[in-house]
Amino acid sequence: MSEPLILGVDTSGPYCSAVLLQGGDVLCDLYQDMTKGQVETLFPLLADLMARGGADWSDLSAIGVGTGPGNFTGIRISVSAMRGLALSLGIRAVGVTLLDALAHDASGPVIASVAAPRGQAYVAGYGMARTLSAQLISIDALPPTLIEPGLIAVGTAGAEIAAHLGVPHIPAAYGPGAAIARIAAMRWQSGGAPAAPFYLKQADAAPARDVPPIILPDASL
Repeated sequence: MSEPLILGVDTSGPYCSAVLLQGGDVLCDLYQDMTKGQVETLFPLLADLMARGGADWSDLSAIGVGTGPGNFTGIRISVSAMRGLALSLGIRAVGVTLLDALAHDASGPVIASVAAPRGQAYVAGYGMARTLSAQLISIDALPPTLIEPGLIAVGTAGAEIAAHLGVPHIPAAYGPGAAIARIAAMRWQSGGAPAAPFYLKQADAAPARDVPPIILPDASL
């Protein structure tokens, strides 16, 4: 029996990242920087990925999709698209947070991070003596008590966190699509997290606060 074929997709940042993985081997890896336009780019990029990887959609065993944290619109694009694709193919869509992806295969304790506006970052700790749960926090507010032997910082706010805490900053072991595919490959048969957006803050665009109109009953009823 051939190894499971896993698609990993992420558009939670200013990019489209997709990887086709089989048995730990990357068949194709496509990455395109973009600040907007993911919705128009995603499926043509995936079609190119499948063609280059020599695979059909029906060959897929599961889909891993990045659930954030990150750009609200980008997260919704890939999560909704991959949930729909998985449903049409009758396979599982596994949600993988970008923080999990950044920390994947890191050696020793690590703080994974995604940069946020105004000197903040989405962070989570992995393999650390002191728990650092996933949260949005000012980088300056990260306490020095987090420092421990071998601690490293990874991610798009990794350099700033490393400078603040005085620890090394190293690149993540894999790009987002590759890490998501590898994690999904480990989780898909046991269920894994649902493919749902992983938000750590409210959206900047709030709903209107106008009081809705009162609906009067129909006097003819």
